[in-house]
Amino acid sequence: MKTTQYVARQPDDSGFIHYPDAEHAVWHTLITRQLKVLEGRACQEYLDGIDQLGLPHDRIPQLGEVNAVLQATTGWQVARVPALIPFQTFFELLANRQFPVATFIRREDELDYLQEPDIFHEIFGHCPLLTNPWFAAFTHTYGKLGLQASKEERVYLARLYWMTIEFGLVDTPQGRRIYGGGILSSPKETVYSLSDTPEHQAFDPLDAMRTPYRIDILQPLYFVLPELKRLFDLAQEDIMAMVHRGMQLGLHAPKFPPKAA
Repeated sequence: MKTTQYVARQPDDSGFIHYPDAEHAVWHTLITRQLKVLEGRACQEYLDGIDQLGLPHDRIPQLGEVNAVLQATTGWQVARVPALIPFQTFFELLANRQFPVATFIRREDELDYLQEPDIFHEIFGHCPLLTNPWFAAFTHTYGKLGLQASKEERVYLARLYWMTIEFGLVDTPQGRRIYGGGILSSPKETVYSLSDTPEHQAFDPLDAMRTPYRIDILQPLYFVLPELKRLFDLAQEDIMAMVHRGMQLGLHAPKFPPKAA
């Protein structure tokens, strides 16, 4: 497993996590800046979730506050985890309707991009859509499949996750919008993803599983759902049969240069 320079903060005996003022200030900068960038770019289901969560702007939220809303809407919870967790733990949590949240926040010198998922990425990027039953059902199904999958199968499932939950776009009556948490928590990628620079491709789960990606660059390709309910419909399909078909066909050629050694 990769190493991280960040250490998740531990709760006190009452379950409260104490953050220093400097980290609350980072949260404030991130959330106020990103909410402005998302105007006219985030999908309505995400914005509805933001309204329901009522995230504070002046401090990092406590996990219990988020859990109260998720439990009441879709039965989900967030679970406190260290900075990085193994695939097995990740799938176990999702299969139990628990979304992992690392309780650290990025430093001020890494405001724009962080390879490790921090509390801002997880809470602001992903939790609003976990109030949506379609998105929540797909994420739950994904966790159950991943729990039973082999190491080789999980690699194909990981690409599906990356191209949907992390970096997915969706067409709406109002125009193309963002639902992927990796985009929604990044000001630069929010603007870039909807521009004419990257390639936009109609969503096909098999193609998504066969598309290589890099985590350290702006994505060259985004898959576009016809509507968010497509994820719920996909959860009813035989995803593992698609994984096996993808393994037979192999990967598409990457649309990015190899990483420098």
